[in-house]
Amino acid sequence: MTPFDYRVAFSRNIGWVTEEEQNKLRNSRVAIAGMGGVGGSHLLTLTRLGVGRFNLADFDSFAVENFNRQAGANLNTVDRPKLESLSEMAYSINPELEIQAFPDGVSPEQAESFLEGCDIYLDGLDFFALTARRAVFAACDRLGIPAVTAAPLGMGSALLNFLPGKLTFEDYFQLEGHGEYQQYLRFLVGLAPSRLHSGYLVLPERIDLIGKKGPSTAMGCELCAGFAATQVLKLLLGRGKVLPAPWGQQFDAYMNRLHRTWRPGGNRHPLQQLAIHFGERALAKQLNTL
Repeated sequence: MTPFDYRVAFSRNIGWVTEEEQNKLRNSRVAIAGMGGVGGSHLLTLTRLGVGRFNLADFDSFAVENFNRQAGANLNTVDRPKLESLSEMAYSINPELEIQAFPDGVSPEQAESFLEGCDIYLDGLDFFALTARRAVFAACDRLGIPAVTAAPLGMGSALLNFLPGKLTFEDYFQLEGHGEYQQYLRFLVGLAPSRLHSGYLVLPERIDLIGKKGPSTAMGCELCAGFAATQVLKLLLGRGKVLPAPWGQQFDAYMNRLHRTWRPGGNRHPLQQLAIHFGERALAKQLNTL
C-alpha cells in the first residue's frame, strides 16, 4: 500500500493557496451538520481541499431514494449510517483526519457542544430540519462562529453567509411566531430571492411542503459544495471578499446566470413580504385540499 503523505496528497492545491495556507487548512476544524445531499459533498470537497479536522453530525441512514444526489449513497451503503459511510470515504482520502462524530444528530441542547473548537459551521441539514438549524445558527451567533448555508435549488445553488456581528439567521429569515409550514415557506423565500430555478420547474406540484419532500438533482448538490467550500476557504484563510447576509447569491447552471441580491431586513423587505404573501396563498390552497 502506498504510504500517505499529506504534502503530496494536496500538493496540487498549492498555487491557489500557499504552503503556509495549506498548513492552516490542515489545522482548521469545520463543523458540518447533515451528511446527506449537500453535507456529504461538503465533507468530501473540504477533505480534498486539505481541511484536517471536522465535527460531523447525522442520525440518518442511506436509502435507495438518495441515489440521485447524495455522494455517499450506493448499493453498498443502503441502510448504513450516513455519518459512518461518509467518514470512511473521507478517511480514505486523508487517513490523518480528526473527526468528532455526533451520531445522534444535533439537538438544540447539543448545539454549542457540537460547535466546540470549530472555526466555522457549514450547514448540511435537510431543508425541513428547521428546529435543529435554528438552534445551530443561534449557537454560532452566541459563539461568534461564521456560518455558511448553501441550498441546492434545481440545477444550481443559493448561498448565504452569516458572519459574527452581522445580520443573524433569525433576523434574516424571521421565523419566530410562525407555524411549521409558514416557516418552511419563509426559509425557501429567504434562501433564493432571485428564484432563478423557478423558470424550468416542469412539475411545481412536486414541491410538497406539507409532505416535506421535493425534487432535487446531483448538479445542485455538487454546485453547493463548490460554492460553499470557496466561502469556507476565504473565511478560514482570511482573504477574499465574503458577502454577509442580507447579501445573497444564486448561481444556476441551467439558466446560465449568477445573480446577487441585497435584501435589507431579510424577509421583512417589501419584495420578500410580497413573495411570502403569494406563497402563503398557494400554501393555504394546498392545506384546504387535504
